Order: sequence, then C-alpha cells, then structure tokens
Amino acid sequence: MGGGGNMSSKIEEKKNDVAKRVPSSKPPFTIGDIKRAIPPHCFERSLIKSFSYLIQDLILVSIFYYIANTYFHLIPSPYSYVAWTTYWIAQGCVGEGIWILAHECGHHGFSDYQWVDDTVGLILHSALLTPYFAWKHSHRRHHTNTASIENDEVYKPRIKSKLRWYYKYLNNPLGRLLILAFTLTFAWPLYLLFNVSGKKYDRFASHYYPYSPIYSDRERLQIYISDAGVIATTYLLYRAAMIKGLAWVFCIYGVPLLIVNGLVVFITLLHHTHSSLPHYDSTEWDFLRGALATVDRDYGFLNKVFHNVTDTHVLHHIFPYISHHHAVEATKAIKPLLGEYYKFDDTPILKAMWRDINECIFVEKEKDKGIYCFDALLKATGKQVSPPALNSKLGPPVFVPKCVIAKKNESRTLVSNTIDLGKDSLDEDEEDNMLDICFDRVAREGDISHRQQRSGSNKLCGDHKILSSL
Repeated sequence: MGGGGNMSSKIEEKKNDVAKRVPSSKPPFTIGDIKRAIPPHCFERSLIKSFSYLIQDLILVSIFYYIANTYFHLIPSPYSYVAWTTYWIAQGCVGEGIWILAHECGHHGFSDYQWVDDTVGLILHSALLTPYFAWKHSHRRHHTNTASIENDEVYKPRIKSKLRWYYKYLNNPLGRLLILAFTLTFAWPLYLLFNVSGKKYDRFASHYYPYSPIYSDRERLQIYISDAGVIATTYLLYRAAMIKGLAWVFCIYGVPLLIVNGLVVFITLLHHTHSSLPHYDSTEWDFLRGALATVDRDYGFLNKVFHNVTDTHVLHHIFPYISHHHAVEATKAIKPLLGEYYKFDDTPILKAMWRDINECIFVEKEKDKGIYCFDALLKATGKQVSPPALNSKLGPPVFVPKCVIAKKNESRTLVSNTIDLGKDSLDEDEEDNMLDICFDRVAREGDISHRQQRSGSNKLCGDHKILSSL
C-alpha cells in the first residue's frame, strides 16, 4: 500500500512539474553567464565530424532505396504493404535527419567555413524541395524574435479575442484531429508557398518570391539561387517519372518526403507549443526570455536519428551555431544554471501532441502586463487576464534598433554615444538588417555588453532589449 502511494505521488509530482510555468520575469543570469557555463570545446565545429554524420545518413538512405527498389516487387500482397510502410517510415525519419543537418548548415553550425555550410545546405535542402536560402533567412528572423506576439515569424499562438469564427466548430476531438492531420500534411508547403500561418505582411509573401517582404534587398539574389535548386530537383523527379513511372517516384520519393515535411512541422510545433510557455508583446519581450520560451522533448531513440535537435532545442535558441554533436553536453552544462527557466517534457511524444493541441488553443494577456499565457494554464494558476481592447487604434510600441558606439579613452573608461535610428532614418529592410546584425554579434559574443571595456574603438550594433539580456 505504502509503495503504491509513493508511486502515485511521484507520478502526480511529475505531472505538476511538466505543467509548471516557465518564469516570465527577467532571469538572474545573462547570455554571457550561460556561455561561460558551457565547455569551450562545445563551440568548436568539425568539418570531418559533421560530414561523418551526413555520410552515415546518406548510406542509410541508399540502403533503404536499394532494398525497396530491388526486392519489394517480389514480395506478395499483403506483406508488400507492410514492407512499403516500413520503408516509408524509415526513409522519412532518416530524411528528416538530413533535413536537420541542412538546417544546421543554415545556422553556420556544420563547419568553420560559411561557403561549405551554404553549399551543403543548398544541395540537401534542394533535394528535399526546401528553398535553402529563403528558409535560412526567414528562420533566422524567427530566432531573433522567438515568443514575440508581434514579431515572431512562425508559431505565434492564437489570441482569444482574434479567434476566427470556425474554431468553435472545431473545438472537439474530431475537429482537432482534422486540424492536426491537415497541419502535418499541408502546413509546410503552404507556409513556403503562401506564408500561411507566418508573420503577416502588407503584401504577398512567399519563400519562392525574391521580392517578398520577408527578405531584404541584399538577400534577393539568394532567393533566386534557392528557387534554382528546387527547380533542378523537380526536373530530376520529372525525368525519373518519365523513365520509371509516376507511381514509382511517389512510392520511392514522394511518401518519404511527405513524412519529412510532417516531421518538420511536428517537431517544431512541439518545441514552441506547451501550456507552460509564456509569450510576450513588445513591452516585455527580450531576446533571452524569448529563447527560453521553448521546450525540449524526448523522442526516445529518434533523438539520435534527428541529431538531438529534439532534446536540445532550448540551447539551440540561445546558441544556434553550436554543432549538434556538442549539443547534449552543452545542454547538460547549462541546465543547473537555467534552473526553473529550463523546460523539459518527457511525456510520450504522441500523447504530448494530443495533450498540447487540446490545451494550447489560444493565449490571453495577463492583467497589466505584456505577457500572454495559454488559457488552460491561466485557469489552473488563477491568473487574471485583461479584457480584449475593442476598437483600439493604437498599435504596439515601435521596436527601435540602436547603434551603440563604445570608445575607450586614456583613463580606461568607456564613453557610450547612443544614436537612435528610428523609422525616419531606416526603412523596413534596413531595420531588418540591423536586427540580423545585432543577433549575429550578440549570439557569437554572448559575454559582451555595451559597458565592457575593450581596447581600441569598437562598434557594437544591438537593440537595447537584446543588450539588456546580457
């Protein structure tokens, strides 16, 4: 009896820990503190080691292809259905691992050479019909604005006051199942093609359109290159269909690609959807709190197949350029420092997905704060929420980048001249460029601050909210 009671209490304690809210207050540590907690070798990138993982995945893909193409036509029905299903799942999972390595290339985490990373990433993502540079740039902006209600590129939660009329008809198990099936099947191509579920822009936005508002002028040529990569793969598939038949291409390539696309959405959705995670408007948001508003998950042996992007995602949002083969060690190193700001959920992954699509339907704003929580958590904690502002004509506060010019004088003190660069000085593309430069500098030199003494004259570009988290 006693043992059973203890087991029951442990299970209940574990449930409460999973549901416990990630603090929304400013953390007592900085990005520099987190960086110092990580062994220095974790920031080193090895071209040989990265290629070893890629070659391993390519060998597995080749073996699966050879078996399916050589032997499956010899297998009688109904066993052939089992064989093909096994092939699709295995090939799709390994294909997802390859997609993740290309994603790592986009973060310059594959090697020390940017041209190598971009070349490898372009080839791999193009082979999976993902426009490499186009997604690389939009994904970087997701990293610079994670958990921002106004500015995040993707996975922004629905706000209760802005829910569309049809959600009330889908707020049931069958409706949620239909939404999930549609999301896993069509969300990725629709996002790339038409920016469905992405950040709202004032004109047509697409990852294939070089003049999309998603991109700055300096990025447009690379969008053409991304398109060329996808077109080249499409042409090769067309030629294969002419030779081997459309059914062969669909079975060998098409179904595994659908699984890869579904896994991209499944994994990233679960990283950013959890009842314990806060979101922020521009009055509260800063880079570090946004990066911490993510969750690590346990996919069992698939953690290795997916190169540990699944169980080290919090680290990835703080230091996205750390190679995946150092990510587990680095995550273990920062967990004691992050404490309750670190969220890990080892709920069986399918159960977690069903739970979260039921609990994380919309967010509401806390009273007198720019912090948004999922409705289920608000009710559980008894938090008050502000009523939605009706007919308000006021937009969110302007997110103003700044350039801090730090100079060191003879007495070893810093004189900081802060120059406000508002919308009168910068157009939208230039503001985006400033934010991109800010993020790259702050992420790579996480222990700097605008008050730190440095030799000579330095220009540190950064938004004041990003710098305040250091």
